[in-house]
Amino acid sequence: QVQLVESGGGSVQSGGSLRLSCKASGYTYATNCMGWFRQAPGKERDVVAGILSDGTEIVADAASARITISQDNPRNTIYLHLDNVQPEDTAKYYCAARRRCYSGRAYALAKDEYSYWGQGTQVTVYS
Repeated sequence: QVQLVESGGGSVQSGGSLRLSCKASGYTYATNCMGWFRQAPGKERDVVAGILSDGTEIVADAASARITISQDNPRNTIYLHLDNVQPEDTAKYYCAARRRCYSGRAYALAKDEYSYWGQGTQVTVYS
């Protein structure tokens, strides 16, 4: 059974930084084919960043340049780094993993490709 557990959310002042963590257990591909999504109030859940089948880390085009993704493969953990956070970064952030680890950027950024989801961690940015 795949379990994804996020941590690291909270309230942060505008201009600050935050690192979110997601630890996977029971997942076949370590950290490959995992990703981060976020959902702001009243909006769709959108992809933020992902890890390709070969371990390459990518950020969605629509995501801010202030966002980076990293991984600790031996610990089955991925991270999302938010720098110089702004109020528009306020959202619930979800970690997700794909059941089928197809190669290619398109698969990594397609929400429908993700079968496993964490419970989410809230990030609130205040002025």
